Amino acid sequence: MKSKFKDYQKKLTHQLTRFGDIRFTGQLIFMAIVLLIFWSGAKAIQSNYTLQKQVTELKQQNQVSELQNSTIALQNNYYKSNQYLELSARQNFGLAAPGETELIVPSSVALSYTKNVPSNSSAATTNNSNELNYEAWINFFLHRNTQS
Repeated sequence: MKSKFKDYQKKLTHQLTRFGDIRFTGQLIFMAIVLLIFWSGAKAIQSNYTLQKQVTELKQQNQVSELQNSTIALQNNYYKSNQYLELSARQNFGLAAPGETELIVPSSVALSYTKNVPSNSSAATTNNSNELNYEAWINFFLHRNTQS
């Protein structure tokens, strides 16, 4: 055990005496400076990347805001148009253009021509419609005529 300790002590003493050599010490200082420059450059690159990412996000937000503004401007132009005013007058006030006749159909008559759809869950309805579609294609390819 003591021999190992003496070996380590001898190696440590040899390494410490190397610091007395100006060439070794110069190399260590040079490597430290190179590492500091590299670290500084890496930090600058990381900072630039982060800032560029923020600039890109802000530009995208600006584009979205511009699109929203143009959409609102188009809606405003539509609301000012004669077409919208005519549709609004027809829907809200029951008005018609000169020469047009308005027909009022009772809801019971209108609803008698509709098909009742069961109010099951949407997944079951979708699955059922997919099965019916599948059966329709099978019947088509097998040249079966079905009357429903």
